[in-house]
Amino acid sequence: MMLYRYLLVVRFALVNLVAAALLAAAYMQGWLDGLFDEPLREMSGGIFLVFLYGLAVCGARVWRHGIELNEVKAGTPNPESRAGQYLSRAPGASPESRILQAGTLRLKLTNRIVVVRHIANALVFLGLIGTVIGFIIALSGIDPESASKAENVAAMVATLIGGMSVALYTTLIGSVLYIWLTVVYRILVTGTVDLIATTIELGEAELGETRAGT
Repeated sequence: MMLYRYLLVVRFALVNLVAAALLAAAYMQGWLDGLFDEPLREMSGGIFLVFLYGLAVCGARVWRHGIELNEVKAGTPNPESRAGQYLSRAPGASPESRILQAGTLRLKLTNRIVVVRHIANALVFLGLIGTVIGFIIALSGIDPESASKAENVAAMVATLIGGMSVALYTTLIGSVLYIWLTVVYRILVTGTVDLIATTIELGEAELGETRAGT
């Protein structure tokens, strides 16, 4: 029963545990060794920090919505919460007013979580910025006038490979972390929709009981 009450949080935790396990397996295989080379270390670290911030925000929202959903299902919503404020006003409101209040509830709860989606989208753009920087690094080492000299070819090839490594790795990091954050964001969206629907249903049920009693 306790597990069911915190099902939203459990789903969030399981997805992150699986993703973290896959990341650890990739590290153990040595697939991530290139991320710790200069200048890729600073760039990949910056993208990862943005991801961690988004994950922390998403986790906080999942916990908050999970608690509010449990309270609404138990019929004891917190008066200070969005759901509690809606339920305190709904019984005495007219049908038109309840429709407006329900719309306002949806807007407030969805606006609370939209920042996670923006952070996820930012990861893709950061990866693309890294791609552009990588190509700039790769092309900066190419000098047509020096290419005819054999002793300069090795340095140009090394710079070219280094730049392409930055471009490909940052694209990969941004894309993978975007998918990770998007998956947990969908869990948050599901919980938010459930919270909205449950709150509105409870408000309508309380209204029906009030009318029946009168």
